[in-house]
Amino acid sequence: MGVFARVREDIAMAQRHDPAAHSKAEVVLAYSGVHAVWAYRVTHRLWLADLRLPARLLSQFTRFLTGVEIHPGAIIGRRLFIDHGMGVVIGETAVVGDDVMLYHGVTLGGKSRHGNVPGTRRHPHLLDGVTVGAGAKILGPITLGEWSTVGANAVVTKDAPARSILLGIPARAQPGTAEEIKAARCLLKSDA
Repeated sequence: MGVFARVREDIAMAQRHDPAAHSKAEVVLAYSGVHAVWAYRVTHRLWLADLRLPARLLSQFTRFLTGVEIHPGAIIGRRLFIDHGMGVVIGETAVVGDDVMLYHGVTLGGKSRHGNVPGTRRHPHLLDGVTVGAGAKILGPITLGEWSTVGANAVVTKDAPARSILLGIPARAQPGTAEEIKAARCLLKSDA
């Protein structure tokens, strides 16, 4: 898939999930989460080309500009939408699937460096369609199943099956309904 096709997908994702997105121009010019994802794609290519220092420097500059920190070593799927963006952190070994939504203040982080061998998995994997509410923390080498929803300010430290709703500190998983999952993603009935 070409660069411009991905850009169009990102813009469409923002418009589909944010009722405040009034035009494509607004998304292109004013959405820091979209800008952070675009910059991540450049830094990730540098990272894969073993240009690690330039990748990290560009990612830190992007963090300065957008308030979103995405490590260039993270693996991010298609159509990630970061709504409002400020304070989002995605760690080096995190894996984010397709059609994932993150709200502001979300951390996909590690629990501890103690005992970890460099390069081993220490950050979460979010499978396709996961939505993570504002301020939530997902910590450690865990996996959240497809179309799960994490509530605002929840702290998740254990795996969760597909279509779970995760609430609380520590978060507890419960089965989610299709309506709950659509509501968390700001999908209108016409989008179903």
